Amino acid sequence: MESRFFNPKKDIRRIVVITIAALLMAANIKTFVHTGGLYPGGATGLTILTTRISETFFQVSLPYTPILLILNAWPIYIGFRHIGKKFTIYSCLMIILTGVFADFIPAYTITNDILLISIFGGLINGLAISLCLLVDATSGGTDFIAIYMSEKKNKDSWNYSLFINIIILLSAGFFFGWDKALYSIIFQYCSTQALHVLHKRYQKETLLIATTEPEEVCRIISIESKHDATIIQSEGAASHKKNFLVYSVVSREEYPKIIHHVNKADPSAFINTITTENLLGNFYKKAYDD
Repeated sequence: MESRFFNPKKDIRRIVVITIAALLMAANIKTFVHTGGLYPGGATGLTILTTRISETFFQVSLPYTPILLILNAWPIYIGFRHIGKKFTIYSCLMIILTGVFADFIPAYTITNDILLISIFGGLINGLAISLCLLVDATSGGTDFIAIYMSEKKNKDSWNYSLFINIIILLSAGFFFGWDKALYSIIFQYCSTQALHVLHKRYQKETLLIATTEPEEVCRIISIESKHDATIIQSEGAASHKKNFLVYSVVSREEYPKIIHHVNKADPSAFINTITTENLLGNFYKKAYDD
């Protein structure tokens, strides 16, 4: 009998996706990041900055993985204490696998165009982080802080991560030249924008559904999102037919399933969706360890 903490099918899927994400991130580090001499930000960027400072100024070659683990110690504590134990365990797996893969994958040059490297390297970095978030994990470092802030404020806070990373990149510019640091900011910006597009946990949609099946629509919203809804009795302005308006707010990742099932339950339903910028009051959030 599987426990709440251990679900074999779900956990195997998480391990597979995290392994793919770690391999993608490590390959990105040893191709685009390595060729462009970029700093991807977060603990990864700080690790690369530390190893390059050691090699350049002290002629000492430091291993990637131990430095990465040391720099992730405090963010891991934040994750374990405030986000979720299982979430943090899988995030640690991502951190370790990324470090191991980065130590063993040979460096390879795909292109020498620094702008292409910054854009596509950033997009791949954002994709790798999004894969982790898809299975309730992260790549560590400032991602822990961004998720903690997002959970606390109940809205997308990845720009906090971008701000912290820019400080790291300015330090890199001071030691190794401003051109690499500025291109690294482009890399980090592309990564953050990819996250905004792919990770929709903290993005919300307001639903206004005119329907003749209000109870069924509310049941669908409850099943798919665990959110409640408000039923408002209404009347068509032209037809004067009695109708109902169902009002609710759901996360954008829940939205497609809800719309699909509502259309099946009431093909004549009129659905209006509005992007919700700010929300006050109780809003159900699925825990990362659920």
